[in-house]
Amino acid sequence: MIYTKEVEMMCPVNKGAYHGPAPIPEEGKWVQVKEISDISGLTHGIGWCAPQQGACKLTLNIKDGIIEEALVETIGCSGMTHSAAMAGEILIGKTLLEALNTDLVCDAINTAMRELFLQIVYGRSQSAFSEGGLAIGAGLEDLGKGHRSQVGTIYSTKAKGPRYLELAEGYITEVGLDEENNIIGYKYVNMGKMMDAIKAGTDPMEAIEKASGKYGRFDEAVKKIDPREE
Repeated sequence: MIYTKEVEMMCPVNKGAYHGPAPIPEEGKWVQVKEISDISGLTHGIGWCAPQQGACKLTLNIKDGIIEEALVETIGCSGMTHSAAMAGEILIGKTLLEALNTDLVCDAINTAMRELFLQIVYGRSQSAFSEGGLAIGAGLEDLGKGHRSQVGTIYSTKAKGPRYLELAEGYITEVGLDEENNIIGYKYVNMGKMMDAIKAGTDPMEAIEKASGKYGRFDEAVKKIDPREE
């Protein structure tokens, strides 16, 4: 250790009591975090790139400072989607600090990692008060049946109004309108259920029908349109 002349000339003074860092909640316990290995928890981070043309939602499940599970969800940028494939391989097995200082290929994913880091080291994780934390696989359960991210895609113009294209239930095939052309419901296909049925040997058309559903007052619509064609 190198000291300046001024410091070397100082007399020693005891700094007094040391109470350590304030404890943070982690998986149902209060922990005084001094090392990266002291950190455990599952949480999410949202990131964006410089031109803000795409976004990333990153979910990590960390045990004793090690990333045991990663879920990378992206939207709006094809390059980011391919970067996410690499990030999914890069992240697992690293310590939280290693991941923070690793190039995760895409600015949005790097930003999500930064935001997630800030949350978890300050005790704001989703599993902060869950005794024992969440099991490895909790991120996959977030996706639900069919293992697909929940996506909302709505396109609108002043001249022609809104078009629902995809919502939480799935891919919108038809939008129902009333007498005044207000949207009152829609018909959708749950893509995850449809693909599971096809993989199980169901005829594709039958699989589409079985995975279809309706929302709102779709059956009362006086006009039904294909939001991608009409």
